[in-house]
Amino acid sequence: MIELTNRQARQFLLLKHGLLGEYQFAGKEGVLEFVRQVGCIQYDPIDVCGKNAELVLQSRIKGFTKNMLDELLYKDRFLIDYPDKNLAIIPLEDWPYFERYRQAARQHAKRYPGMEELTEQVRIHIHNHGALSSDDLQLDGNFSWQSAIHWSSGNNTSRSVLEQMYSTGELIIHHKKGTRKYYDIAEKYIPPNLLNASEPLKAELDHHKWRVLRRIGAVGLLWNRASDAWLNIWGLKAVQRNEVFRQLLDEARIVAIAVEQLKDTLYCRAEDLPLIEAVLQNPEPKFRCELIAPLDNLIWDRKLISELFGFDYTWEIYTPAIKRKFGYYVLPLLYGESLIGRAEVIAERKTGTLVVKNIWYENGIQPTKQLRTAMNHCFQHFALFNGCGTISEVEI
Repeated sequence: MIELTNRQARQFLLLKHGLLGEYQFAGKEGVLEFVRQVGCIQYDPIDVCGKNAELVLQSRIKGFTKNMLDELLYKDRFLIDYPDKNLAIIPLEDWPYFERYRQAARQHAKRYPGMEELTEQVRIHIHNHGALSSDDLQLDGNFSWQSAIHWSSGNNTSRSVLEQMYSTGELIIHHKKGTRKYYDIAEKYIPPNLLNASEPLKAELDHHKWRVLRRIGAVGLLWNRASDAWLNIWGLKAVQRNEVFRQLLDEARIVAIAVEQLKDTLYCRAEDLPLIEAVLQNPEPKFRCELIAPLDNLIWDRKLISELFGFDYTWEIYTPAIKRKFGYYVLPLLYGESLIGRAEVIAERKTGTLVVKNIWYENGIQPTKQLRTAMNHCFQHFALFNGCGTISEVEI
């Protein structure tokens, strides 16, 4: 078992995510490299100052623009929208590993009489008119539908049928306009060797091992306990998770890490051991200041972040306004090796202004000249990312 100090564990996580020192990822190639490293990044449509996936990438990718992600998804087709840890963006080559979920969605369709007739209408419409959204056709029918593989549901027949066909893999998201999704036939865009591939890991245990290893890589360090990091891995209860960890350890695919003053053992992927070796040299990397996405891979396990960083974060977007401690859309603020506070930032696109509405520092944080300079640089970078030419900010 490898022993790390708390600081070394934090350094490892931040280096793993490309958030400490010089940028490790750059441009579109950097976006693709990062997404392949973490397996998936969560998608959320809310856009106060960038959508969640864009926020994840802007903090890590040198020169990142929103157009880069759009091109990788809808022009180059190296990435694809599909449920993983909830709604997500995944590398296209991972498509076969989710066949069991698409098969479950196909079985699920049998619960809805008339679904096949409606899906045939969609096929004909797409054949005649191309990619479409739920506003582009009106399907007859009146039923309440719920997805088999993610939380989408509703009574809009057109939307329900499109979502169902997306769940089975017959349709993919062709592009988005704002929050509206446009669908097209998957076989037009996914190579046959991927589209028609059978499930690579037919045994559930093997599938669980692949998913758990992938999620450990997505976060960097995880423990064998209940965690939001395991969301949407079907059938992964404590018993199954224990066996997965046992086998991954036996196969030397993960490594146990003991962190000072931490009760639970943490684990990293064996291929990340060079980063462990790097932090054991006690480096003094250059500090950066970054705004972190609310559903960022780094903070998927909020309890782990609290243990390692002493930082408690709740995304209050669904909290009633009167009960919010901070604000509607508040982002953690990273400086160097520490999460030093949080900021409420709004991109007012009509005026081209980035509004830094409020900043809350953690106890003991003093806004030194060095910190202020780093934060100013961060907000300038963030304004450019959001296409804003001016910044309106509180006293920092």
